[in-house]
Amino acid sequence: MKTTSTLFKNLLIFGLLIVTISCYSQEFSGNQKDIDQILQNAQDFSSYVVGANYEMIVESYTEDAKLFPNNMKILEGKEAILNYWKLPEGVQTTYHKLMPSEVKVIGDEAYDYGYYEGKTKRANGEESSWKGKYVVIWRKVEGDWKMYLDIWNAVK
Repeated sequence: MKTTSTLFKNLLIFGLLIVTISCYSQEFSGNQKDIDQILQNAQDFSSYVVGANYEMIVESYTEDAKLFPNNMKILEGKEAILNYWKLPEGVQTTYHKLMPSEVKVIGDEAYDYGYYEGKTKRANGEESSWKGKYVVIWRKVEGDWKMYLDIWNAVK
């Protein structure tokens, strides 16, 4: 009796584990080299944000890129992108992470969506955390993947 009970518990735990993993799995499709480059570029973008490397933040976007920030009009072009990401004196992003749920490459375009999280430290030392969801449309430009459309909004 104990063996059957143990076997049942183990099967139940295994089943729950499989369901849990499938709920949080990532789905990537397309050329693996392109997917790897998109994931690396997204990771690099986070490091540029944390490092306040505004030149590289702007270079992460196509020439005709558009941003769709939460509660704002659409921002177009590199100057608008720079003005958006440039933080006021004494304010810094101390943490930024993108967690893609899906990346799909279709020729020289791709999309990526998932969640993001981060922390900002204000000039007075106060720190705030934030998180949300995002969608990025990528374009391959001269062999490199750059963001063309970037939309995000907060989640509670």
